[in-house]
Amino acid sequence: MIINYSDQEVIKGKKSIFLAGPTPRGENVISWRTEACQILEQLGFDGVVYVPEYSTWKPKEDYVDQAMWERIALTDATVILFWIPRKLPDMAGFTTNVEFGYWLHSGKVVYGRPEDASKIKYLDWLYGLDYDKIPYEDLQPSLEASIELANNLYDGQASQVYPLEERKFLKKLMR
Repeated sequence: MIINYSDQEVIKGKKSIFLAGPTPRGENVISWRTEACQILEQLGFDGVVYVPEYSTWKPKEDYVDQAMWERIALTDATVILFWIPRKLPDMAGFTTNVEFGYWLHSGKVVYGRPEDASKIKYLDWLYGLDYDKIPYEDLQPSLEASIELANNLYDGQASQVYPLEERKFLKKLMR
């Protein structure tokens, strides 16, 4: 498993999982992505894990560089895991809401959140509507589902962003 942090060049064209969700805004809040990477390692994931945080786990310094890194990695990712342990104010994840809506129709989304996550009803509803699934409530099963989907989707070719009309078409193919 290779962990690709946002202060490194994006590794492209490999089986991968992007860990999307809230990023801690305070240095005293531990990122959920640390545990996610440990679990993926234990599960034997053999691809790239895109972590949209610096390898030092310090808060981002340059917004535009960070946003562009995420855009490239999200586009190339085989699977996007949205794990949303939203707690206000330190784990708000407002950008995550936009990313979730943008990528939902890509056919490569797995979604989960702890049972006590704040303000996630709409995301739950959309996931159910578009994927006919309920969100995962534990991190490990959501990562297991991500690995399974990555293994099923990976074809060795780089992915691309599809226009909305084609994303809706992909949804029908998934069923």
